[in-house]
Amino acid sequence: MCLMADWYLIHTKPRQERTAQLNLERQHYTVYLPMHAYRKRIEPLFARYLFIHLDSESDDWGPIRSTRGVANLVRFGGVPAKVPDDLIKFLQNEEDGHLEQKAERFCQGDSVEITEGVLAGYQGIFQAETSAERAAVLLNVSDRYTSVQVSIKSLEKQG
Repeated sequence: MCLMADWYLIHTKPRQERTAQLNLERQHYTVYLPMHAYRKRIEPLFARYLFIHLDSESDDWGPIRSTRGVANLVRFGGVPAKVPDDLIKFLQNEEDGHLEQKAERFCQGDSVEITEGVLAGYQGIFQAETSAERAAVLLNVSDRYTSVQVSIKSLEKQG
């Protein structure tokens, strides 16, 4: 018997593409989350979607829907949506090498501006990345310096 794995499409919960990817990988699934650089940040190419490589006969599909970050397996007419291998290869080839060149890198002491959220418009000093998606920024508020945690996606380098 020859086992054949195909790529399928996963719909994630809002802004939880990376969470779904990490949790599926922890369960030993092969997943692919295409990324791109946008406004000097790296983010998912397709918001709320990632790809999973499964064998329709041997892999256990049951845990996928209950995985943190996953909303559902995309289906058309009740059948899981297969994605052609050629499309995945194309996306991977296009992605290779482009991200590192375009991604914004922050160093301690860089002047930054917060571009999203409640603190949008505030300028501060980058302190450090506190996780893969968060950073500590020193803000001068009413002549007092306060360290705040913000999404790295919401930062732009100034000057």
